Amino acid sequence: MEQPEKVYRYRNFSNLTIDSLCMDQLYFANPNSFNDPMDCQPTIQSDSTNEELSDILTVLVKNRVEAETLASLNSAKISDEGSKDYAKNLGVKTAQDELARIAYYATNPDYDEQGINKQQAQNWLLRCEIQRELLNKYRKGVCCFSSTYENSLLWSHYGDQHQGICIGYNLDRNPKPALRKVIYNDNRILHTSLIAKAILDKDPEAQNQLDESVLLRKATPWEYEDEWRLFDKIGLNDSPLAMIDITFGLRCPDSIIHTVVNALSNREGGINFYQMRQTIGSYKLCREQIDGEISAYFPRVARSGIEMFGPIDS
Repeated sequence: MEQPEKVYRYRNFSNLTIDSLCMDQLYFANPNSFNDPMDCQPTIQSDSTNEELSDILTVLVKNRVEAETLASLNSAKISDEGSKDYAKNLGVKTAQDELARIAYYATNPDYDEQGINKQQAQNWLLRCEIQRELLNKYRKGVCCFSSTYENSLLWSHYGDQHQGICIGYNLDRNPKPALRKVIYNDNRILHTSLIAKAILDKDPEAQNQLDESVLLRKATPWEYEDEWRLFDKIGLNDSPLAMIDITFGLRCPDSIIHTVVNALSNREGGINFYQMRQTIGSYKLCREQIDGEISAYFPRVARSGIEMFGPIDS
């Protein structure tokens, strides 16, 4: 899908916002903090044999444990061939232990009482662990954007009811940012056969579909957001996008406009400032570029009448 020329990020005004503007950073959130608890949470459905599920889980566990172990050893300044072998062997053993644990729990007599045989129980337990491991594999920070600055719902939901700002970016950077379009689809199901193709067979098309199913699929009622996403480690990271403008909401206080304009007016490369305006007789929004007049009133110095006009003669 062709990427947009510009994207926009609606924000409330806070210490985090002003820090990210001055430092040219973006906050990549943990999907667990999203207002939609089903975002980045696909439902794994098994259409595989227990053997294939065991192979999938083995690879996921091995890769996770090996990566975590190497990261711990590297932080302790231990990075030689012996540490790599240790991490690899630990990954294999952990996967074997996990499969043994699942096989044991599949023999629980409670399953028999519910009419579930050992093979069915094992299939269900394997699927549950694959879902947990898969979500752990895709534990990434997400930064969300829209392709428009004039969406009333976005201003209300993410722009602090028009008291916040909307930051505009373009993709004129080297390397070009890897923006991904959200796919609006009410189907949350992710089949294990697709996971097998991506994880076991390393099929590129299946890997792309798996990425989309976990990170980019969202329910259709959210289509109004026209959302694009960037991915990085969770937290504040240097922006891979080029900031080009800032638009202030209809209710954004003049003091905030003054603060942001003065903080960024001398920014290298320049930046344009706008404020949203109502369109008379319509619910549509438009924006106008801000001139320097608003800054003429700030910073204000409070004075009493005597200080301004002198003592009053009695």
